[in-house]
Amino acid sequence: MSDPVESRSPSSSVGDYLKAIWELAVDSGDAASTKGVAERLSVSAASVSNMFARLQEMGLVEHERYRGATLTERGRSEALRLVRRHRLIETFLLEHLGYDWQEVHGEAERLEHAVSDAFTDRLSAFLGNPDHDPHGDPIPSAEGVLAADDSFPLSQAVAGRRLRISKVRDEDAAMLDYFGDRNLVPGRLLTVREVRAIDGVVIVEDEEREIYALGEPLARSMFVRDESSVSDGEGAS
Repeated sequence: MSDPVESRSPSSSVGDYLKAIWELAVDSGDAASTKGVAERLSVSAASVSNMFARLQEMGLVEHERYRGATLTERGRSEALRLVRRHRLIETFLLEHLGYDWQEVHGEAERLEHAVSDAFTDRLSAFLGNPDHDPHGDPIPSAEGVLAADDSFPLSQAVAGRRLRISKVRDEDAAMLDYFGDRNLVPGRLLTVREVRAIDGVVIVEDEEREIYALGEPLARSMFVRDESSVSDGEGAS
């Protein structure tokens, strides 16, 4: 018989913590802090500290006081199982149930703990084994392999570069509304016209010559890849 953590999440709360730790580590490249997890899950710092201790006892994280928590191999495997479920459910909701892309994140959060690995695998096959979700995030394989991601936040862009949107953060429905209404979605090609150091605003132009001034929170929530190599010879302004 397989290890329980490989066939079913220990509990929805444990799974939520593992996913939050994984997401924060991806964002920062470091351990997930107590404060960061508390803010992401809207719980108290004391609750996070208690859960860190519990997760360490379960062999799912390594917790170092004043630094934070990092996932063990077992913990990372469990986190990626949940990430896979979540992103496949988002894709199904958008493509087959008529949900808008700003709605699917919250619904998937509720559903991801209610389905099995067998259901997840069948869902993936039904969808044609997609490798990205509606917001552009890569979907882990059934073996827990996640494709390399070389995208970076638009806030780090340089004026004059041509960029393609690869993904957007999905936690804020209002932000997704803004992006969706303007067709600033994965796959869209943009040219950076200005990056203002004083306030972090990034001004971009799309393929229809529409201009958008994106404030720092928006620019940090949009991830892009550099496409300038195909047009450097033409010169950019």
